[in-house]
Amino acid sequence: MLLLLTLILSAGFVATSLAGYLASRKAIEHGIADQTLPLTGDNIYSEIQKDMLRPVFISSLMAHDTFVRDWILAGEQDPRQIVRYLAEVKKKYGAITSFLVSDKTSKYYYAEGTLKSVNPNATRDVWYYRVRKMTDSDFETNVDIDMANRDSMTIFINHRVVDYDGRFIGATGIGLTLDTMSHIIDRYQVRFHRNIYFVDGKGALVLAGKTMRDSQAGNAAHGNIHTLPGVQDIAGHILNHQTEPTHLSYQLKHAKILVNSRFIPELGWYLVVEQNVSDEVESLQHVFIMNLAISFGVTLLVLLLTLLTVNRYQQRIERIASTDALTGLLNRQSLELLFQRARLQSRRTSQPLSAILFDIDFFKRVNDTHGHLCGDKVIRSVADVARATVRASDAITRWGGEEYLVLLNDCNLAQASALAEELRLAIESHHFGLPAPEVPVTISLGVAQYHQDETESAFFSRVDSALYQAKHLGRNCVYSASQT
Repeated sequence: MLLLLTLILSAGFVATSLAGYLASRKAIEHGIADQTLPLTGDNIYSEIQKDMLRPVFISSLMAHDTFVRDWILAGEQDPRQIVRYLAEVKKKYGAITSFLVSDKTSKYYYAEGTLKSVNPNATRDVWYYRVRKMTDSDFETNVDIDMANRDSMTIFINHRVVDYDGRFIGATGIGLTLDTMSHIIDRYQVRFHRNIYFVDGKGALVLAGKTMRDSQAGNAAHGNIHTLPGVQDIAGHILNHQTEPTHLSYQLKHAKILVNSRFIPELGWYLVVEQNVSDEVESLQHVFIMNLAISFGVTLLVLLLTLLTVNRYQQRIERIASTDALTGLLNRQSLELLFQRARLQSRRTSQPLSAILFDIDFFKRVNDTHGHLCGDKVIRSVADVARATVRASDAITRWGGEEYLVLLNDCNLAQASALAEELRLAIESHHFGLPAPEVPVTISLGVAQYHQDETESAFFSRVDSALYQAKHLGRNCVYSASQT
C-alpha cells in the first residue's frame, strides 16, 4: 500500500507542480494587482494622513487662540506682536512657514513680517477666498508654492479664523515641506522594488522618490503620463478622480507593468504605484524545478511521518475541539453534547438537572487597569476556583468571554442555589494576585432547574435571564429562576 501511495503521490506532485506553476503565474499578477500594490498605496496614504493630523491640530490651535482673534479685532495695532507669535509657532512645531491673513486689512503676515496684501484678482491668492467661502469645513489642505520660501512647493494647512460671534475674520495655518512624502516614497521603493510617484490633475509628474527604478515614469522626472510610452495608454483611466484604488496595467516592450492609482483629495494629486511582474514570473521556473526535485524525497518521508503521527495528532485535535485553550475547561460545543446526554438521563431517571450561569463583574475594569494579560489570569483563576468548589460530577464550561456555565446532574434548584452561593463566596474571598491598585473580583450568578417539557434554548434562556436579574440587583449575588 505504501508503494502504491508513493506512486500516487509522485504522480500527484508532478501534476500539481505543473498546474501550480501555470496557475501561480496568473495568481502572482492578481496578487500584485489586487493586494500588494493597493496595500503599498494604502500604507503611503495612511502615513500621509498621519503626518497631516499634527499640522491640522496646530492650525486649529492657532485659529482658536484668543490672542490671535483679539489682536485682529483690536485693529492689528502692533504687527510685531503677531509676527513674534508666528515665529514662535514656526520654531516650536518645526514648520517651514506660519501665516495669518486678516480679512479686514487683507494683509498677509508671516514669521518675518508682512509679506503682502491678498487680492481677489491675484492667482496666488485664490486659496484665501476659497477658504473664506467654505461652509462645510473649518480647514483645508492645499499644495501650492510658498512666496516666503523661494516659491518652493509646500503643503499648506489653511484654517478659518472667526470671532466670538462666528463671523469670519481671517485665515491662519502652517506650511510643511514635501520632503516628508519623498522620504516615505523612497522607503517603500527600496523595500518593495516598486515605482511610486505622484501626478497632478493634468498628468504631470510632480513628486517622486530619489530611487525610481527603470520605467517610463522613472526616466521622466518632470514628464507627463500622457506622453510616456505604455503609460499613455492608461493615462485617462489613472486621472479619474476616484479615491478608491484603480487596478490597471500596460505593456512596455516585453514586460508587463501592473499599476495601482488613487486620487488623494488632501493634495489634489494622484498616487501611482507600479511594478514590473516579469522578474516575479521568471522566478517560478526555478521554483517549479526545485519542487520536482524535492517532492520525491519528501514523499517517502511524509508517508513515514504520517503513519507515526496521525494517531497522536488525532487525539490532540479531539482535545482542542472539546476544550477551551485559556482555561482548560470544556468549551460550549462540548457542553451541548453533555447537556443532550444529561437531559436524556434526567428524563429517564427523573433526577433533577440544574445549571449555574455566572460571569465576572465589571471585568472590563481589570483589563483597563492592569491589561489583558492580567485579565486572562483572572479568567484562569476563576476557572480554577470553580473546579475546586463544584462537585466532581459537575461539568464546567467556558460559556464565552468572562462567562461560565456549570451543568449539575442530580441537583435540584435549592441545592444548585446553595452551591452557587458557595461559589460566589469562594470567588469573593480568593486572592487573585493582581498588582496595585487592586481591583475587586466578584461574580454574578443565575440558577435554573431544567423542566422536562422545555427545549434546550428555553432552558438556557431562563438561566441567562436569571444572570441578568442578578446583575440588575447589584451584582455579586445569586438569583434563581424560580423567583421570577
